[in-house]
Amino acid sequence: MFNTKSKKEEPVIISPSFQLPIILIVLSFMLLFLNIGSLPTIVFASFSFFLLLQSFTLRIKVTNDDFIVLQLGKEIRTFPFKNWISWKFFFPIIPGIFYFREKSSPHLLPILFNPKQLKDELIKKVDSLEIKNS
Repeated sequence: MFNTKSKKEEPVIISPSFQLPIILIVLSFMLLFLNIGSLPTIVFASFSFFLLLQSFTLRIKVTNDDFIVLQLGKEIRTFPFKNWISWKFFFPIIPGIFYFREKSSPHLLPILFNPKQLKDELIKKVDSLEIKNS
């Protein structure tokens, strides 16, 4: 089920990707050219800048046993792989959303990290839990 190599690997910090927030910021300012008012543009741009800020402050650390979310270097949440049921990338090229389900609850995360590096690490750790496209 899990990759249980006897050799302990060093934790990997997934590098950030600013692609999603920048795409959303550009799209939010394109809303100005539509005749829908400025409020939707302000809301969409605010959310986009929030994601940009998060991409600067959040990091993902993948260890042999855990998926760890760090904010400004401080651990804020740990998701042990032993509790995972499944995982999948939605719209990985755009980039899109990373979904994973634990025994207790599902999680959706915007891809603010290098999607290829994250997927490669997850394949090493929990490949059998990936939801494959049919």
